[in-house]
Amino acid sequence: MNEMWNRNGRPQRRRPPTGGERGGMALNNQNRSDGNAQRNYARYIALAKEAASRGDTIEAENCYQHAEHYFRTMRGSEKGRRD
Repeated sequence: MNEMWNRNGRPQRRRPPTGGERGGMALNNQNRSDGNAQRNYARYIALAKEAASRGDTIEAENCYQHAEHYFRTMRGSEKGRRD
């Protein structure tokens, strides 16, 4: 497997693509952005668990913080629908 390495000698994690990397498609549809947030939340939780199992607590915490961001994104969009 070809992995990219960062300056600290750790494998570089790939981030989810942004709108510009998808050919310019906008995420105007609320359901679509909810799905992306859920998918990214699950992805970062899995990455955090994997890092924790390797004993890499710094990477695990970083992934948990990213997951928290997507969790808050999902919660925020739920509140907007209820109002």
